[in-house]
Amino acid sequence: MNRMVRATIGAIVTLGLVTTAVFAGSPHFVKSATVISVSGNTLTVSGKEAGLGDESQIHVVLTAEAQCINPGDHHPKAGNKESFSAAGDFPVQNGKADFTLTVTATFQPDCTPPMSLQWLSVTLEDTTNNLSITIKL
Repeated sequence: MNRMVRATIGAIVTLGLVTTAVFAGSPHFVKSATVISVSGNTLTVSGKEAGLGDESQIHVVLTAEAQCINPGDHHPKAGNKESFSAAGDFPVQNGKADFTLTVTATFQPDCTPPMSLQWLSVTLEDTTNNLSITIKL
């Protein structure tokens, strides 16, 4: 009888550990699912985060750095390099969340021809899970 009680308690403890591991999750951005598109001064990033466990939503922040370049491939002054950001809440379904965020670069004075806009880097941050990645363009 004593052996049966120990076996039952062992099974319950093991089940509890496995259940905790399943619900804990392992959040990560799926890099292969990240698509970056540029149209004029607008940058759009679509992607996926997986391993989210039992969360109902995540908060994703997109930060992108851009600069205005002159025809000689030089940025004429430090003021022409700026950071732009967008954020949103996205629902989690089956431990995954799809997201799309868009930023538009605006400069004063405008970055118009012969000047051209160049995106330098993109950072995605899931503030819910304290997770981030930087993508060089």
